[in-house]
Amino acid sequence: MSMMHSSGQGCAIAVMAKASIAGLAKTRLAPLVTAQGAAALNTCFLRDIADNIIAASGLADITGVMAFAPAGTDAFFRSTMPDGIELLETVAPTFGDCLYLAASRLIEAGHAAVCLLNSDSPTLPTAYLVTAATLLAAPGDRAVLGPSVDGGYYLLGLKAPHRRLFEDIDWSTERVAQQTLERAAEIGLPVHILPTWYDVDDADGLRLLAQEVLQAQPFRTSGKQSTAASFSRQELARLFAETDLDARLFPRIVTSRVA
Repeated sequence: MSMMHSSGQGCAIAVMAKASIAGLAKTRLAPLVTAQGAAALNTCFLRDIADNIIAASGLADITGVMAFAPAGTDAFFRSTMPDGIELLETVAPTFGDCLYLAASRLIEAGHAAVCLLNSDSPTLPTAYLVTAATLLAAPGDRAVLGPSVDGGYYLLGLKAPHRRLFEDIDWSTERVAQQTLERAAEIGLPVHILPTWYDVDDADGLRLLAQEVLQAQPFRTSGKQSTAASFSRQELARLFAETDLDARLFPRIVTSRVA
């Protein structure tokens, strides 16, 4: 576990991570699992994603980074992240500023490319991370975009910190991926698009995750094997056993016969 240092090469995969503080982390999941439960799920997601990046680093020249906020929460990440994951405090006025800051600082530190990765896709296939890093290792400037089912993106890979990609974007809307592609077109930047995946930030996403990790139902667009997400699976299994989350995500249809 270390703070960021220059690798001099390769692709940094930077997770845009929030510390697991109840009331601040994964707040849209709180109505389903409480604020404390949402923070616990956040930790599980981060641990699964870190393991996924480490697995990818065995297949491509990849360095894992937690680009974290809020400021001063590095102790949380030091205590929860496995060895080999670096830390980069990334605090800026807007989400777009945070993304640009992470990309620019990692490229300035000597990485040949950077992938900005979301913190709520714990089952994302490792192959997608390897593909992104491999595409970015080829000659010529380009971007890699991993679109989410909700219209955002789970991954944006870059070889240079093009500020325009983060300007005039309606963050947290279904227009984010399309607007990012429009900005890339404006500056003449080629974009390779990865398969679509899903975010776990509301009931629909949590339902998809439960189907994948507890019911062995692969995500519908997957051509590659999902990551096992063992921490998330264990926590969801516990929630299903000890709370009414199962019934809330999968309400049974009850019919009554009139005598």
